[in-house]
Amino acid sequence: MISDVLSVAWITLLPFLELRASIPYGIVTGMNMYLVFFIACVVNILLGLVLYPFVGWLVRIGTRISLVDRLYQRYVVKVQKKLHALTERYGEWAIAAFIAVPLPGSGVYSGALAAYLIGLEYRKFLVACIVGVLIAGVLVTLISVSGVGAALFLKQV
Repeated sequence: MISDVLSVAWITLLPFLELRASIPYGIVTGMNMYLVFFIACVVNILLGLVLYPFVGWLVRIGTRISLVDRLYQRYVVKVQKKLHALTERYGEWAIAAFIAVPLPGSGVYSGALAAYLIGLEYRKFLVACIVGVLIAGVLVTLISVSGVGAALFLKQV
């Protein structure tokens, strides 16, 4: 049981996987879906809270490399200018929606980077992270439970 809990937590910490992979894993291994949901959401939220303050540091370190800095200036700065109006209007809710979409490439890692790039303050990111993770957790849990249920039904037929 402890190893299953640690596996769910570990998968949740992996970039590009997060709870989008850990919840289905936990449910397929037979863990209680409420426990899986709780572990994955708590770990994912804590990841965001710890990660966000380091994003700026990572960007500053990365842009010391001339190639990375050129790419950053070419693409990221342009995107920041284009997104400024949306950011002013929707702020943390846009980030929450981005985190909540249960697709590869979205999630807390990319949400933290996006929040940093649009200049979202830490408290607003905290709200966006919690809301986004909880929505994603509910969606992924529902999809996983219905998928496992469908597989068990087809197995009996």
